[in-house]
Amino acid sequence: MIKRWLRVELLAGIVFAINVVGRLVVRIGSIEDADGQQLVALLAFLAIGVAMAVAAVLWTRQRAVSDVATDLAGGGFAGGLLCLLLGPFVGGSTPAADGLEVFLAQAGLYAAYAGGGAGFGILLVIALGKDYVSQSLAQFAEKKLSKPRRPVRG
Repeated sequence: MIKRWLRVELLAGIVFAINVVGRLVVRIGSIEDADGQQLVALLAFLAIGVAMAVAAVLWTRQRAVSDVATDLAGGGFAGGLLCLLLGPFVGGSTPAADGLEVFLAQAGLYAAYAGGGAGFGILLVIALGKDYVSQSLAQFAEKKLSKPRRPVRG
């Protein structure tokens, strides 16, 4: 159980770290124009989606999809809260500085990229037949086929 929480916390930390790096690039690089800031934000969201997909691929190969989906949702939600509530302070702002519309737009973009990455990773592993359940069923079928037939007594 502790190992499971560690995975969730690690994922949330990675997602938050990606967000912090993106915000620091904008702040330290003195990117003032909106297009440059949007580009950095888009790259950060893409990196978050990739991180979620990688976690999904790695975890789905080892455990059941229901457990993986729960862990990804927990890590993604915790990371999203950190990004939305603490991330703006790293950039020298506050969460509500730009208004509710911008806050909700960031939350929606985060949910779309994080959820899309996680869903893509899970579906990719399932489509390739490398998930935990498919591997278990393949081992079961191989075991059943390897046993010799028992003769029937009459």
